[in-house]
Amino acid sequence: MLEKVISVDLIEVLENGCMQVRTKTAIKEDGVEISSKFHRHVVAPGDNYSAEDAKVQAICAAVHTPGVIATYQATIAAQGV
Repeated sequence: MLEKVISVDLIEVLENGCMQVRTKTAIKEDGVEISSKFHRHVVAPGDNYSAEDAKVQAICAAVHTPGVIATYQATIAAQGV
């Protein structure tokens, strides 16, 4: 039996409060992984993270304080991004 398993396997918090999230998609046959691939995305302070994995949401709630969001937005504004 083939099974597709998607999981968040790595969450990194950067100094500026951005979170790098790596998602692993594994294909298993009879419980044995036969293939996998990875996808990365970033959740920046102030981004809507309500659709993220529960672990990512919990870390965002702790890390993305109003002060971190304000500092990040000021830095982005100063860079003209």
